[in-house]
Amino acid sequence: MTSGRFVVAIAAAVALALPGVAGAQTGLNTTTLRTVAARLITAELSGDGATVCGVLYAPLTGTVDGKTCVQRWDARSARLLAAPGGAGRLRADLRALARAAITMNGEHASIALPHPLLAGHTDFYWTANCWMLTR
Repeated sequence: MTSGRFVVAIAAAVALALPGVAGAQTGLNTTTLRTVAARLITAELSGDGATVCGVLYAPLTGTVDGKTCVQRWDARSARLLAAPGGAGRLRADLRALARAAITMNGEHASIALPHPLLAGHTDFYWTANCWMLTR
C-alpha cells in the first residue's frame, strides 16, 4: 500500500470509529474535535500546509519572517516527514486519536496524543464555529 493510500485508510478508519454527530446542535463536542485533529494530522502526513493552516487559530496563521503560514507548514511537514520516525509518529497519533483522552473546559480542549501536535501540546479553541489548534 502506498503512503498516500495508507494515510487515507487510517483517516477513514478513525472516521468510522468515531460516533456520528447527527443531531448535535453544535460542533462543540469531542467527535468534532477528533475529526478536526484527524484532518490536521492527515494534512501533515500529506505535506498539505494549506489544510493545516485552515485548522490553526487565527493568530498562528500570519506571515513570519516573510513566510506565509502555508510556506511555514509545508516546510515543517517536510522536515518532520524527513526525520527518522517522523511519519510514524504522525501515524501513531492518527491511530490513537479515536481513543485519546480529551479534556474539555468550555471552549477550550486538549487531546492526549502520543506525540503532541504543536509545541508539546495538542490544545484547541472553539472559535468561528469550529475547533482550531492553538498550541
